[in-house]
Amino acid sequence: MPTTKVYNLQAVEVGNVKLDDAVFGAEYNESLIHQVVVAYLNNQRQGTKANLSRSEVRGRAKKPWRQKGTGHARQGSRRGPQWTKGGLAFALKPRDFSQKVNKTAKRVAFCSAISQKIAKNDVFVVENFELKDHKTKTMKAVLDAFKFDKSVLVVLDQPNENVMMASGNLNKVLVENFSLINVYQIVCADKILITKQAIKSIEEAYTE
Repeated sequence: MPTTKVYNLQAVEVGNVKLDDAVFGAEYNESLIHQVVVAYLNNQRQGTKANLSRSEVRGRAKKPWRQKGTGHARQGSRRGPQWTKGGLAFALKPRDFSQKVNKTAKRVAFCSAISQKIAKNDVFVVENFELKDHKTKTMKAVLDAFKFDKSVLVVLDQPNENVMMASGNLNKVLVENFSLINVYQIVCADKILITKQAIKSIEEAYTE
């Protein structure tokens, strides 16, 4: 069973925590992670884009001039895509982009993604995440203590208004509850800052 260091908010080591090998020591499965991430992104698409086809634009369907003898190219209607205000040749219509991924695949991909972060030492466990106030500089001081200069995913074990408000103006910081984090967020984050209790809650959720 692997162990990792536990820090306080000043980035000072205060202990260790044992990690469940089934959750945080899973084998890296890049293809499955890719599949889950693609499905997640497709499920975010609204699919509401729509254009007018030649049968939907305004205008008469009457032939604008006779077929031969005018010197013009032959035309059957002013609704065609070659005309100004004509319909599109391949008009986009609302569609459903959603993809289904079964629960087992999501579970395996999640464990694989977070285990890879653990293996690369990109996950930092903190004893708790209680800020004295909701000021941005307070949150910035925590990130500076850990020397984070890229994207950070902060995982909490319970909602914390101070943390949410303090990180609101930091565009590279995403705060999420342990029950709502997904594979996409894990993959996109350069570093993960997670509470000790959130680690235990994730282990309980993914070893049932």
